[in-house]
Amino acid sequence: MNFDLWETPTVQADGADEGCVTFVLHDEDHTLGNSLRYMIMKNADVEFCGYTITHPSESKINFRIQTRGGIPAAEPLRRGLNELSDVCQHVLNTFQARVNEFKERQEQPME
Repeated sequence: MNFDLWETPTVQADGADEGCVTFVLHDEDHTLGNSLRYMIMKNADVEFCGYTITHPSESKINFRIQTRGGIPAAEPLRRGLNELSDVCQHVLNTFQARVNEFKERQEQPME
């Protein structure tokens, strides 16, 4: 699954400099915030990436990305979302394969 910026629940809040942008992610919490921050920080072009939860009663994240070399902040965001999606898909596939193996062993008669 690939994400395009206009398909994600994000709104660009601070766009004066393309390389330093705060995105607002609605209906999200630490589950996505921390995982996505980790994936984005692995990118060598990213100087800073962090997020804050505005308030416990609100379900939105302020997600800030600052890049090096004039790279638009939307690029590492898109890449991070795609890489996180790939990791999640791998985990799901591995889990399902193990469940299927377990079920097959359960169906075999005991010797």
